[in-house]
Amino acid sequence: MFGNYLIGLREGLEASLVVCILIAYLVKTGRTDKLPPVWLGVGSAVVLSMGFGAVLQFGSSQLTFEAQEALGGSLSIVSVGLVTWMVFWMRRTARHLKTELHGKLDAAIAMGTTALVVTSFLAVGREGLETALFIWSAVQATDDGWNPLVGAALGLLTSVVLGWLFYRGALKINLAKFFTWTGAMLVVVAAGVLAYGVHDLQEAGWLPGLHSLAFDISSTIPKDSWYGTLLKGVFNFQPDPTVLQLVVWLLYLAPTLAVFFNVIGGGSKAKPAEPVAAKPTA
Repeated sequence: MFGNYLIGLREGLEASLVVCILIAYLVKTGRTDKLPPVWLGVGSAVVLSMGFGAVLQFGSSQLTFEAQEALGGSLSIVSVGLVTWMVFWMRRTARHLKTELHGKLDAAIAMGTTALVVTSFLAVGREGLETALFIWSAVQATDDGWNPLVGAALGLLTSVVLGWLFYRGALKINLAKFFTWTGAMLVVVAAGVLAYGVHDLQEAGWLPGLHSLAFDISSTIPKDSWYGTLLKGVFNFQPDPTVLQLVVWLLYLAPTLAVFFNVIGGGSKAKPAEPVAAKPTA
C-alpha cells in the first residue's frame, strides 16, 4: 500500500502544483473570469485519466491469460519508461515550471477560451495519464486486492490537500528535497514494476527463462507473511525471481539511481545570489 500511496502522492502533487500555479496567476492578475475554462480543462483531464484507468482494468479482464500477461508486461515496461522520464524531467524543469506555465497561459488567453481549456487540459492530462498507467501497473504487480487502490487514492487525496494548503500559503516545504527523495523512491518502486513486467512477458511466452530462478527464499520470506506482503507492497519484492528478472532489475536500478543523484549533485546547485545594492539614505 505504501508504494502506491507514494505514487499517488508524488504524481498527484505535481498535478496539484500545476493547477495551483494556473489558478494563482489568474487571480493575482485580476483575470478571474478566465477561471471557468481552466477548471473545465482540469476536470476533463481528470475524467479522461479515470476513464483510461477503467479501460485498463476492465478491458484487460476480458482477455485470455496469455494476452493479459502480454498486455500487463508491456504496459508495465511503458509505465516505467514514462515515470523515469517524468522523474528526471521534473528535476530539471521544476525551478522553471512556474514561468513556463505563465507564458503558456498568457498565450492561451490571447487566443481565446478554447485555447485556455486545451492548455489546462494538457497541463494536467499528461500527469493524469501517467499516474493512471503507473498505478495500474503497480496494482497488477502487488496483486493485493483493493489495498493498492486504497493506498493510491489516499496518496492522491493527500496531494490535493497539500496543493490547497500551498495555494492558501498555509504550508511551506522544501519542494526540491521533496521531489529528490520521492523521485529516488519512485525509481526503486519502478524497478520492481519493471521486474514484474518482465515476469509477465515470460509467462506470456514472449521472453525465455521462466523456470530459471536466480534464487528461492520463499521458505525464509513467505509471500503470505506480513513482512513478505510489506516488502511486496513497498518494493514489489519477489522471493523467487527468475534470472532475467534479477538482471533487468539490477541493470535498471543501479544506473538510474547513479545518474539521478549525479544530476542532482552536479546540476542542481543554485547560483550564488548577487549582492543587493544598499538603498541610498534619505
